Amino acid sequence: MTTSKRKICCFLGSRANYSSLKPIMRAIQKEPGLELVLFVGASALLDKYGEAVKLVKDDGFKIDEYIYMVIEGENPTTMAKSTGLGLIELANLLYKHQPDICLIIGDRHEMLAMAIASSFANIPIAHTMGGESSGTIDESIRHAITKLSHIHFPANEKAKENIIKMGENPKMVFNFGCPRMDTIKEILKTDFSEQINGLLVKKGVGDIFKLNSDFLLVSQHPVTTEFGQGEKQINQTLWALKEIQEQNKMPIIMLWPNADAGSDHVARGIRKFREHQSPKHFHFFKNLTFEIYIHLMNKTKCLIGNSSSGIREGAFIGAPVVNIGTRQQGRQRGKNVIDVDYNKEQIKKAILKQMEHGKYESEPIYGSGNASEKIVDTLKTIQASSQKKLYYE
Repeated sequence: MTTSKRKICCFLGSRANYSSLKPIMRAIQKEPGLELVLFVGASALLDKYGEAVKLVKDDGFKIDEYIYMVIEGENPTTMAKSTGLGLIELANLLYKHQPDICLIIGDRHEMLAMAIASSFANIPIAHTMGGESSGTIDESIRHAITKLSHIHFPANEKAKENIIKMGENPKMVFNFGCPRMDTIKEILKTDFSEQINGLLVKKGVGDIFKLNSDFLLVSQHPVTTEFGQGEKQINQTLWALKEIQEQNKMPIIMLWPNADAGSDHVARGIRKFREHQSPKHFHFFKNLTFEIYIHLMNKTKCLIGNSSSGIREGAFIGAPVVNIGTRQQGRQRGKNVIDVDYNKEQIKKAILKQMEHGKYESEPIYGSGNASEKIVDTLKTIQASSQKKLYYE
């Protein structure tokens, strides 16, 4: 059936990307001339990674298609096979729904499948968060998606410059900032302390405590280009945290790793540490809503690990961050970040330094919190051809 509305297809494949996609989807729903088509798949459907799909449903979004595409194993081979399986499923679904534009977030492998499927279907692709430099396979995937895309929404000026240098049409590159900052701006208006205290009693694993004093927050993921080293790497972090906790009696909240290759190695290290050391005042969560996570980041004495949230959201919030290893290598960062290697003593020293420093001033490197409406206004009117060409002056 034909419709006069422009159909924008969004694909959610992980819990990490929901915070970026949600404000854009809200803005699409408010626009009379647009229709939202929503696919949810990959790790966003799996209990092992927190079932982000539940958050989508709780927020009232209608899901048009569910895509089961994750092959167990969390290694480079299964990661490639999962991407291939996703490509097959997405090709069928894009043919079924015939969207006018496909909106792709970031740099994960399931997004690459969406980009390839959309390209072969001659559907123009809008890509957010392209042009950034970082570690792991994410950088290669991110740039590959950029070269398959037609409309670009980078999150900062450096990323915009990088995309143009890659031969993309400057007239199709728009820096409106990162959509996550839109969500954060709203979240920081509300206090979620009581909800968090309730979660510490009902959810997760570990000692129960109330967040009425200082605490640390940890989010560390596998590095795909350092596959096989995840357990060794997380052990350095865990032992640094244990020594700090014993000295300062400070509670620690730790999140489970994401679904990338090597996830099982990081998770195994956490389980062994938990079982053999019985650490005091540690509490482990498989997943948290973005609202709760941002509130924790806003209140924590220090965020430790290698999540991009410390670089992106952390700069906006002013959260003290200790970034470990190479996963965020090259990504533009603010004064709130201290970079260290996978070394217990370096990690411990940096955490203590950040604890002493406290909150930093906000740096709007990745936008000031008004990206989503500008992105949707562009999607509403822009004319994009599916034909690619290089633009070099």
